[in-house]
Amino acid sequence: MQRALKWFAVLTTIIMLFVLIGGALVTKTESGAGCGNSWPLCHGEFVPSEITFELVIELSHRLVSGLAGITVLILSIWSWRKIGHVRETKFLSLLSTFFLVLQALIGAAAVKWGQSDAVLALHFGISLISFASVLLLTLLIFEVDKKFDAKTIIIDKQMKFHMIGIILYSYVVVYTGAYVRHKGASLACPDWPLCSRRAGGMPVTLHEWIQMGHRLAAGVIFIWIAYATWRAIKHHKHQKVIYWGWIIAFILVCLQVTTGALVVITGLNLYIALSHALIISCLFGLLSYFILLVSRNKLNLENQAVLDESNEKTNF
Repeated sequence: MQRALKWFAVLTTIIMLFVLIGGALVTKTESGAGCGNSWPLCHGEFVPSEITFELVIELSHRLVSGLAGITVLILSIWSWRKIGHVRETKFLSLLSTFFLVLQALIGAAAVKWGQSDAVLALHFGISLISFASVLLLTLLIFEVDKKFDAKTIIIDKQMKFHMIGIILYSYVVVYTGAYVRHKGASLACPDWPLCSRRAGGMPVTLHEWIQMGHRLAAGVIFIWIAYATWRAIKHHKHQKVIYWGWIIAFILVCLQVTTGALVVITGLNLYIALSHALIISCLFGLLSYFILLVSRNKLNLENQAVLDESNEKTNF
């Protein structure tokens, strides 16, 4: 495999991460209107005459997103040509490009005509899918180059259930977190883990219920990933990809919960808030890789059955 393709794939993955973090930065600094209602220009100008902090943040995000669009398109075409024989390549190439374009269109529509908080919350989730597709495409490139081998992993029904269930549920957690940000409810509950120091500490206002709803969703996924990790340690020590994959997932979800708590405790510290977005991006990418393994499971089981039958005939 050409070294240039591998390096370009890694570069594209990093750029996609910057797109995700940039989007979170735009939201957290309330810079979405930094370029007015003009898109792709800023205030109708190619080179803005009046520079503001919000304009720099919004314009930087647009430029990085534009660069990501170019690199993802190149990576998709390049991968299609070089490793198109790998079963997942064409699907991931199309998926990464489609969701990146969809993300850009939603962002443009929000600038031009405005969107509800519920719709804007989808923006981060859509970007996550595009990032995960690029990440998986990068892993395929390295896999084909024999840098690691995860093609023969066999997954039992229980582990398969956890892998599929957790990534689907993680999207709910991601959406509720994005909704909290767009709704301006990040500090609606000033205490943690309870909402406030009122009697019982229960939420009262709509914004408090939105915040506590996200905390509850995050708590459930923490427990679920902890259980899946326990199963991986107990039953899958011989499958290093699953074993270490779930250990890393548990570490990431612990960091996610910790930074989520620190966001509240520190009064929405920007660096911690951005770290919160970065960690969930990495976790979602890892969970997406589990889905790639699940998609291969049926073929691996069939190959294992053929191999077992062949061994039986040889022994006989």
